[in-house]
Amino acid sequence: MERVLELRKFVAPEFIFGSGARLLVGRYAKNFGARKVLIVTDPQVMDVGLVAPVINALKEEGIDYQIYSDIKSNPTAYQVTEGADLYLNENCNFIVAVGGGSPMDCAKAIGIVSSNQKEVHEFEGVDKVAVPSPPLICIPTTAGSAADVSQFAIITDSRRKLKMAIVSKTVVPDVALIDPETTLTLDKSLTIATGFDVLSHAVEAYVSNASSPITDLHALEAIRLASQNLIPTSNDLENIYLRGKMMFSSLNAGLAFSNASLGLVHAMAHSLGGFLDLPHGECNALLLDHVVEFNFEAESGKYREIAKVFNLKITGMDDNEVQSALIKKIRDLKAEAEVDYSLHDVGVTSSDIPELAAKAMNDACIITNPRRPTPQDVEEIFKNAL
Repeated sequence: MERVLELRKFVAPEFIFGSGARLLVGRYAKNFGARKVLIVTDPQVMDVGLVAPVINALKEEGIDYQIYSDIKSNPTAYQVTEGADLYLNENCNFIVAVGGGSPMDCAKAIGIVSSNQKEVHEFEGVDKVAVPSPPLICIPTTAGSAADVSQFAIITDSRRKLKMAIVSKTVVPDVALIDPETTLTLDKSLTIATGFDVLSHAVEAYVSNASSPITDLHALEAIRLASQNLIPTSNDLENIYLRGKMMFSSLNAGLAFSNASLGLVHAMAHSLGGFLDLPHGECNALLLDHVVEFNFEAESGKYREIAKVFNLKITGMDDNEVQSALIKKIRDLKAEAEVDYSLHDVGVTSSDIPELAAKAMNDACIITNPRRPTPQDVEEIFKNAL
């Protein structure tokens, strides 16, 4: 059967993309009947002044608010509980997330914990959320996680030292206000890390065994935009046009992976990030080329298409040559972005690898990887990245 005839579901929130989109938050909150809003953000986003316009827009509509900003770069189950308690104690009926993946994921989890009255770990996995979240608006401030359009929320379980993947249509935001202007405050390292998150999202969604012609369109466009604009953006941080291209890449990648899911890069990155509390985008960058090398034979045709989008001249090449050229291209991009170091450099030791591999094998993202790995395979990939 032609792939275009296969049954496929595509989930996406209402989204508004463009300069000034974030300033519509008051109008949208009012239309949803917001009485008191919990604004979920982090100290860095507060410090650079991105929350103040949101507060002003809510005030203009006469909407009360409470701020929860005690969120670190990898939000924990404790922070979700703390935020949910504040939401309930302050009698809120609406949530607005302002920030990167951490505040947005935390806001999603706060919503479902508040509505279901359960601990966040009970939602780990796929379709475990019975009662939907309160209305949620996301205002992303990085071109990276695409949590603003996805049905994923990633929360760190500090006790088990891993990242839990919560996958449910109930955590898709009601509205995403995607404003490239918010990314002008990002420094070079965060621009690069979030950019590799976008690239990893798009590559994994494209080769996922749950991909479809619809997700493929978004994934390939995201790869094209990210591969062409990541380095120029990191070298010209105040260029709003380049920022807009990376934000558009993030949106496309989010629409792709939210519906096609991800793969082994993210399963391993969740394990690694939870174990060492490392930035998620950095983990993806350190692993991407190694997983492409492992997966290539299972989806060589699709990796060929990725190579073309990377502007590689592959006419006449056999699969082995294309594989080598694509991996070299990714590694060259990492070198140009100065993320060509190893897992050893960030603190991983060979004795950590069995535990890291075991946790990756239990991650929801591994189900849609195009090649089914064994625990030994995952250990070997971790060793190669050392």
